[in-house]
Amino acid sequence: MTNIIWRSHPAPSLSGTVRVPGDKSISHRAIMLGALADGTTHISGFLEGEDCLATMRAFQAMGVAIEHHGEGRVTVHGAGLHGLRAPTAPLDVGNSGTSMRLMAGVLAGQPFASELIGDASLMQRPMRRVTEPLALMGAEIATSERGTAPLAIHGKPLHGIRYTLPVASAQLKSALLFAGLYAEGTTFITETGISRDHSERMLRGFGVEVQQNGATLAIRGGQRLTARDVVVPGDVSSAAFFLVAALIAPEGELLLENVGMNPTRAAVVEILRAMGGDITVANPREAGGEPVADLRVRASRLHGITIDEALVPIAIDEFPIIFIAAACAEGETRASALHELRVKESDRLAVMTAGLRALGVNCEAGEDTMRIRGKAGTAFTGGQVASHGDHRIAMSFAVAALRAAAPVEILDCANVATSFPTFRALAQGVGMQIEESHA
Repeated sequence: MTNIIWRSHPAPSLSGTVRVPGDKSISHRAIMLGALADGTTHISGFLEGEDCLATMRAFQAMGVAIEHHGEGRVTVHGAGLHGLRAPTAPLDVGNSGTSMRLMAGVLAGQPFASELIGDASLMQRPMRRVTEPLALMGAEIATSERGTAPLAIHGKPLHGIRYTLPVASAQLKSALLFAGLYAEGTTFITETGISRDHSERMLRGFGVEVQQNGATLAIRGGQRLTARDVVVPGDVSSAAFFLVAALIAPEGELLLENVGMNPTRAAVVEILRAMGGDITVANPREAGGEPVADLRVRASRLHGITIDEALVPIAIDEFPIIFIAAACAEGETRASALHELRVKESDRLAVMTAGLRALGVNCEAGEDTMRIRGKAGTAFTGGQVASHGDHRIAMSFAVAALRAAAPVEILDCANVATSFPTFRALAQGVGMQIEESHA
């Protein structure tokens, strides 16, 4: 992959309207459930990033007819619950951990063998938390000695289990729900913390009965899915970069349109408001079974806080950009229970700490904690940081340059295309200055 380098400059103000791309999590699930449904599913607002396109290509490789019309429109001609065909080559899902983990649940119940692979980064990420409970259901999945991909899956008859999730993980929960469709009997999944609920919502939208009793979900095997139209809301994880950009800019305001406000996803808004962020939620409504709203965000004087641990699992993807906000907030911000950051596209706790320190920020990371002492005014020196190929870290440091004394150079930004291919164009449209070069 080409080494793309960004050079992001300080800017005096931001203004304008931004419509962020479709939600990545929902886009993945729309393809998967549409492929397993009876009938034709029409998707609008689909995120055309590399991760979601990898999911699309994987199901095409298993015989599902999918038409990609562009501009966020996709038509999926469902193969039905038992209509997938054996792929003729390993299924390469690139950088997408969501694709690999959720598809493991689907493939575990198929009457054929398959193999899931990915790029160098994904092949280092832990997979046993998914493969071990699937094995309890009767699946046969081989990993590397370290518990990483490739995943060699030999489809077997599955049976329902009762399983308590060891961590709050939407990917693990979803993999077990999808496997539960193929299992004999009922699968019971008990959550130990809040995680995003897109899979349950969408399964119900496709006609599957998913019962909930307190923290326990139950899904009965053998249920058929019925195709439906899916409207994908704007991705709150993508919106978070512009939320923080507007808050830390010296002046100005942004209107972010059509942002998904699912309560199991939108904790970043609550955290930024607690820091003193001026964020107004307007025009709340529903799209495709998901709550959405427009967010008006104004430049604000932020202050440090101790982040509520209960919010951490539902804002885990947004912590790189939350750390940038914390560096621009007067006083100290503390966060704990951040262990999941260690096993993302990079070790985000380590990589963000190194980058913040390279830009002159006073911060300290523990095994699963972070302490940042921020300051008003110029919060960062200029300089160079390494993103380690992590899209969210690259975008976070591009935003940090708004409050820097000099430009910030960010290495290895190619993977931004996996989740937010239009980020740089949208950023420049509201007043940010990000130059791109290739090495």
